[in-house]
Amino acid sequence: MAFIKLGGTRPKTLGASGGQLARCPENKSNCVCSQHRQNQTQLGMYYVQPLAYEGDGAEAMTRIIAVLMQQKGCTIITNTGVYLHAEFKSPKLGFIDDVEFLLSPEERVIHVRSASRLGLSDWGVNRNRVRELREAFDEADD
Repeated sequence: MAFIKLGGTRPKTLGASGGQLARCPENKSNCVCSQHRQNQTQLGMYYVQPLAYEGDGAEAMTRIIAVLMQQKGCTIITNTGVYLHAEFKSPKLGFIDDVEFLLSPEERVIHVRSASRLGLSDWGVNRNRVRELREAFDEADD
């Protein structure tokens, strides 16, 4: 029996460049990003709202880390204080999704990108994950 690595390899496009997270691939529907606003026809497919916060950006990043630490299958890979990369591993098959956060203090938001490493579609998993993380982030501020 051949071993199949369902997690895939870590993408080389991870990270922020010039204050931007990587764009979602145009030929896949397994990625969402709060900085992906190419045109109106693509807007609904890839775009998600960033995480809005009030107060200190460093405190907001600490809050999202606390939220991530409560998530099943989540491992924080990189944390620079303004950029955060976490991996979410599915429990049954071990698929890995990469979730990135980028602090934008001038906008008072944390931009977010969530993408599956493999496949063309994720049946809304990444969009739902970002929604759930946003809700937990907002609740943690109460």
